[in-house]
Amino acid sequence: MDTPERRQLRELTRAFVTREVLPHLADWERAGSVPRALHEAAARVGLLGIGFPERVGGSGGDLLDSIVVTEEIIRAGGSSGLVAALFTHGIALPHMVAAAGSDSPGPADLVERYVRPTLAGTMIGALAITEPEGGSDVAAIRTHARRDGDHYVVNGAKTYITSGVRADFVTTAVCTGRLGRGPLTLLVIDKGTPGFTVGRPLEKLGWHCSDTAELSFVDVRVPVANRIGTEDTGFLAIMQHFATERLTLATSAYATAQRCVELAVRWCRDRSTFGRPLVDRQLVRHRLAGMHTAAESARAYVHEVAARVAAGEPVVTEVAMAKNVAVAACSRVVDEALQLHGGFGYLRDAEVERHYRDSRLLGIGGGTTEIMNEIIAKGMGL
Repeated sequence: MDTPERRQLRELTRAFVTREVLPHLADWERAGSVPRALHEAAARVGLLGIGFPERVGGSGGDLLDSIVVTEEIIRAGGSSGLVAALFTHGIALPHMVAAAGSDSPGPADLVERYVRPTLAGTMIGALAITEPEGGSDVAAIRTHARRDGDHYVVNGAKTYITSGVRADFVTTAVCTGRLGRGPLTLLVIDKGTPGFTVGRPLEKLGWHCSDTAELSFVDVRVPVANRIGTEDTGFLAIMQHFATERLTLATSAYATAQRCVELAVRWCRDRSTFGRPLVDRQLVRHRLAGMHTAAESARAYVHEVAARVAAGEPVVTEVAMAKNVAVAACSRVVDEALQLHGGFGYLRDAEVERHYRDSRLLGIGGGTTEIMNEIIAKGMGL
């Protein structure tokens, strides 16, 4: 993964975070969202479109380049919550891009109306799958779409939708078969469509700068032209893009661990107790060594699996293992880093405190640790 081009990408990302993010992140955390201007700023330097082909308005590159950006944002002082807020299009757009060039209604039109403006930073998209009565059981989605001429009539609800408050459109999974159990279809639903309501922002333990919402659909009429791909192919489309989402979360996890190691080392060098720096104590040095080992081991495995995914290998089990390995490393490291910071680590002024809160979601989003274990068990033939 270490090429001259990717080293330049790291430098570009770090400079962007230093200039555009760090002076404002605390304010965004208090405000509960990042400004739209940040999306435009990221687009101007080419970061927003990383991993998307140039033919749809992206900056080119692949999954490995996207991982470089995510990793460097966090290691430069950003956060996993910031990554979620700024790069929600990473889960909202891929289905449209994949459908472009097919014989389904209007795929090129969807690219022009949604993909290009989003990658230019002038629109924000979200992905709506999770529902109030079910999380990881995608096949049990109850939000229903009934065909009525040139429209679908959508009824249902979604919850825990990242960027749902700010989103201009939502890529929405709906059931187009028998209500409550049947084939799924993806529809793009515009904010402001009659019957589509965005609830109040949900208050969370972490990811404070990433807005999260509940969505409601009551007799919402969505043009058939807003369908992604052909009808009843939504489940496969969702499954095909889970690998990228899970590896992005895994990257956020190990990068957060790496950042917390750096913060802990800095603190233990500067902090003295009983006349000696903390780092002079063997117990502290060994704890830091264990934290560093966990973070770097997770990084190495995630990179290995990501390279296989980028090469087109079907490594569903390995992706699940990579996410769990990275999340476990992160959970351990952020806890030990906060402990080493002592009382200061418990204060909102401490960066490590934010990482401690933010990291808790990484074992839930994109499929819980338990769901990952079930995928791993199936891969073992159990």
